[in-house]
Amino acid sequence: MATVELTADTFEKTVTGNDIVLVDFWADWCGPCKRFAPVFEEASENHPDVVFGKIDTEAEQQLAAAAQITSIPTLMAFRDSILVFSQPGALPGPALEGIIEKIKELDMDDVRAQVAQAQAAQGGTAPQA
Repeated sequence: MATVELTADTFEKTVTGNDIVLVDFWADWCGPCKRFAPVFEEASENHPDVVFGKIDTEAEQQLAAAAQITSIPTLMAFRDSILVFSQPGALPGPALEGIIEKIKELDMDDVRAQVAQAQAAQGGTAPQA
């Protein structure tokens, strides 16, 4: 599967409507972003079961601000609508592959329990599974 452009209108639906979503926050003027783009694209071809989305931080400034993007490229990964990975910086192919494999191996029941525990500690309520 090739990468898909995400916007404020499609971001939430994409994240909530798919099991695993990787999001690359980038800008056209960013050299490291341009070097990471083919690595991200290649990974998208190798993992048709994962959605690979790209967000142009210049065109989607409000979305980038909402995601608290302060450095690009930034890679975020969502599994079952939960943010499970976020890291700025361009990754080499083998590192990206390792991250994808770890995301696929996550015990999501454990992740949901950790999220609920963290929210309870902050005085919030846990989302219902």
